[in-house]
Amino acid sequence: MSAFERYLTLWVFLCIVIGIFLGETFPGVVETIGDLEIASVNIPVGILIWVMIIPMLLKVDFGALPQVRHYWRGIGVTLFINWAVKPFSMALLGWVFISQLFAPWLPADQVESYIAGLILLAAAPCTAMVFVWSRLTNGNPLFTLSQVALNDAIMIFAFAPIVGLLLGLSAITVPWDTLLTSVTLYIVIPVAIAQLWRRAAINRGNLGRTLEQLGPFSISALLATLVLLFAFQGEAILDQPLVIALLAVPILLQVILNSSLAYWLNRKLGESHDIACPSALIGASNFFELAVATAISLFGLQSGAALATVVGVLIEVPLMLAVVRIVNGSKRWYESGVSR
Repeated sequence: MSAFERYLTLWVFLCIVIGIFLGETFPGVVETIGDLEIASVNIPVGILIWVMIIPMLLKVDFGALPQVRHYWRGIGVTLFINWAVKPFSMALLGWVFISQLFAPWLPADQVESYIAGLILLAAAPCTAMVFVWSRLTNGNPLFTLSQVALNDAIMIFAFAPIVGLLLGLSAITVPWDTLLTSVTLYIVIPVAIAQLWRRAAINRGNLGRTLEQLGPFSISALLATLVLLFAFQGEAILDQPLVIALLAVPILLQVILNSSLAYWLNRKLGESHDIACPSALIGASNFFELAVATAISLFGLQSGAALATVVGVLIEVPLMLAVVRIVNGSKRWYESGVSR
């Protein structure tokens, strides 16, 4: 395990502290960075996300898609959770908690925006960090790769329609041109670049070296993105701690629901533990980079949607490490109930 993975919670915490400090100390600079937009796309955030996710997408081998048939139970559970349960359950949780139970304690003009941010978080399964979570649970690497490749392929076509549907059902106006621009910028183009780069590296026989060389850039961009996001939202986080806590509730419940359901379904279907772990983990985690970037594009840097996605970033790492610990600690229980 790398130092980055071993101390992931510490790095995220430091990014939060540094980002909030910079936002409070140099508000003018942060505001200037926030104003660097073209067609509602924040340029610094967009560049950092590309630098962060393209090296991670280089690991995705769409040639692994034929391997799906060897893990049809686990893949079936993954697809069911990610596309039939997760976005819709989050929309329901958002309505129950944000629109109903917590509404008296939330700014009335931001309630719909908060729900939009939660939906954006849930509508895209994790692409990059799931490799880290899988490795921490000794997950089957070929299954992890094949499920990520399949989900990425589906996400290219399904993300915008699902988001549009759920936002529409929540009575939130959907700027379709901006949504489709976000999908193109943060899914289609990075996937295309990564696959072309991967093919060129394979032809040169240096894919492993390329991944090793780009790794530090990806990690640095991830940490820089977190710093920037918390600089943008630092004032809101400091001024509205209750709002942050309330937004965390449906995200926490979603992680518990989806990871537990995926883990249990894999056990009932007789899949091995090294398949169940990455299946549960991808169902619980989010492609927060895409969610944040899309929320900023659709609703703006200071919106409730952007804040909700940042709250997702804030609590995802400790939550996912807790899920990792649970699935690792329950291996004996899991295997005692598996029958093929």
